[in-house]
Amino acid sequence: MNAQTSLGKISQNARAADERLVREDLGALYHVFFDLGWCEHIYNHITARVPGPEKHFLINSFGLAYNEVTASNLIKIDLDGNKVVDVPGRVNAPGFTIHSSVHAARDDAHFIAHTHTTAGVAVACTDEGLSHHSFYGAMLYDQIAYHDFEGISTDLGERERLVRSLGNKNYMILRHHGLLTCGRTAAEALFRMTILQRACEVQLAAATFGKGWRPLPEEILRRTTRQMQSEVAKGFDEKTAFGQDSFEAYRRALDAKGSRYRD
Repeated sequence: MNAQTSLGKISQNARAADERLVREDLGALYHVFFDLGWCEHIYNHITARVPGPEKHFLINSFGLAYNEVTASNLIKIDLDGNKVVDVPGRVNAPGFTIHSSVHAARDDAHFIAHTHTTAGVAVACTDEGLSHHSFYGAMLYDQIAYHDFEGISTDLGERERLVRSLGNKNYMILRHHGLLTCGRTAAEALFRMTILQRACEVQLAAATFGKGWRPLPEEILRRTTRQMQSEVAKGFDEKTAFGQDSFEAYRRALDAKGSRYRD
């Protein structure tokens, strides 16, 4: 074995180890979303880009409930929807359309989460979209992208329009449809979805009063958003990665009850 061959094997082993970590993180996300009720039976998707230049990504096997998804039964596909490795299972077309578009266009969007929660869809159906005049909404001022509904996302031509709607933002409300968040890590995507989902839940609850919002000044909205990004999401510790404390707490809960997301 020459030095070049040896280095090649080391590189392959390192990539395989990195992919395994991504698979476990993504598997954990599916189980967390299941426990939180952020899934619609076998529908909806969370995806993760696999390390490497090919932009391959992992997606759930269509037909599995979120609590049945594991690190090993995730399907690795390319940006054309082809399986990279021939494994059992199939890929849901709308999930591929939405997630492949973002993975192709955004190198920083390693993890992408999409939901159809009642609160999320309800807010997505309103003309005004998300209100920022709540504790959670104020954390997302000027952070939300919007994409108009075009029907069930099976038309690959929608990908270009969806990416254009998203731009460089990490939160998107798909009108009449649901919510989407992006992150460089599983922790980022989860934390962002948590804040967005809570903002929608509060907005839906407030609507039952039939009264207008008590408005917050723009200065306070901008300050609160900065605080969320630089302080709250990092557990008020500059050395902590965005959302990591929260994600690790969820994983400990999964491990404590014997969740098989790592399988």
